[in-house]
Amino acid sequence: MPRASPPVQGAGAAALPAWKLEDAKARFSEVVRLAREQGPQRVTVRGQDAVVVLSVADYAHLAPAAATPTLFALFADSPFASLDDFGEQLAREKAPFRDVPEF
Repeated sequence: MPRASPPVQGAGAAALPAWKLEDAKARFSEVVRLAREQGPQRVTVRGQDAVVVLSVADYAHLAPAAATPTLFALFADSPFASLDDFGEQLAREKAPFRDVPEF
């Protein structure tokens, strides 16, 4: 079976190798391999840029893991952190007692 033609090259942000969606679907393992070995691979739908396939290493470089906040930081940022400011406004009213019915 003859090999399909290589991805189309573009300009600017489109300088990444571009794959038509149907080609990317048919040759997905190759798209993934190239993303890992050569860098991000662009996929187009009806001639318009749609998505970019990139390696985990590239993704980690672009979107580093957010620092995990401590439990203290989560509580300090919560709306309940300032409940002391309300003082007596938060006191519950005492409900009147009801007579317990006898059976």
